Amino acid sequence: MRSDEQCADSPREGDGELRSRRGSELSNEWRSAALAVLLLAGGCGQPAGPVPATPAPGEWRTFEGTWSASGTRRTLNLGPDHRASTFDLKGSLLLIGEQRLGVGFQAEVIGFSDSLVGMQGRCVWTDERGDQVYSELNGQAVGAGNHIVGTFLGGTGRYAGATGEYTFQWQYVLDNEDGAVSGRVVDLKGRARVGSPALTSPAGVRTP
Repeated sequence: MRSDEQCADSPREGDGELRSRRGSELSNEWRSAALAVLLLAGGCGQPAGPVPATPAPGEWRTFEGTWSASGTRRTLNLGPDHRASTFDLKGSLLLIGEQRLGVGFQAEVIGFSDSLVGMQGRCVWTDERGDQVYSELNGQAVGAGNHIVGTFLGGTGRYAGATGEYTFQWQYVLDNEDGAVSGRVVDLKGRARVGSPALTSPAGVRTP
């Protein structure tokens, strides 16, 4: 019996080769798993799609947006169906689109509206860096659903030399008899082309 037990406990012929083969197979499996993880991580690190290129100076930039504003209006009655008004409005403007001028602006508008003739106004958009875009407004008298066209007149900083136009319709949210008004713009769409910004020296002096 002792001899048989020793034989049972002693390594069998071929066990070493079997262990070596299993170790090699496990090593190959680990290498394959590690390679798969690296490939997956590399794939996840790649962008989902091409990054939109920044438009070069002179290229058209199309955009859409939302715009809400509030302020005051003074109205003069010129007859049963004739009114003239001056208005001063301020609010927030948000643009969308891959090649928009910017993301968020503070917008200020002043103008004159005549129910028989139409409206004219001037507008300034100011972004978070203080750069501004200037435009003039023309269209139907300011009223709910009336069509208005804005024409860019230039700007400062990265908006220097801005040209183009945008259109929108105005909707009243609040229109009190005391002159307080607020509303929002709908269907704001447009395009703009920006020239090369004027260079600025460290002292803040514009150079040609």
